[in-house]
Amino acid sequence: MSWLLTLNLMVKFKDAQLDRTFSALADPTRRALLARLEREDGLSVSELAKPFPVSLPAIMKHLDVLSDAGLLTRTKAGRTVSCHLNAEPMEEAMGWLARYQRFWTERLDALEALLEARRKGEG
Repeated sequence: MSWLLTLNLMVKFKDAQLDRTFSALADPTRRALLARLEREDGLSVSELAKPFPVSLPAIMKHLDVLSDAGLLTRTKAGRTVSCHLNAEPMEEAMGWLARYQRFWTERLDALEALLEARRKGEG
């Protein structure tokens, strides 16, 4: 029975991680921050914040959400904090989305076959 409890806890942890990933990615500013880091990894917080029309404290809150979701790591050298993209949590999210892509692909293929059969029947 102990292994079942362990499995249940692991599933709940994975669900919580997936929830944090999707929640972090739901905000356009956070997605833009990640896109910027994908192009220029290792930017300082102030460099990363420059193009955004929001305050530095607002950017810091966004970075905290990304960090809590595991999508961002920060390193400190002296007084400079640099941000680094960690795309690993997105892999699990992509796997979750891929299951539903297969679902809809099968449904749309079936609809296409039905429509094609009807077209041939009318011709």
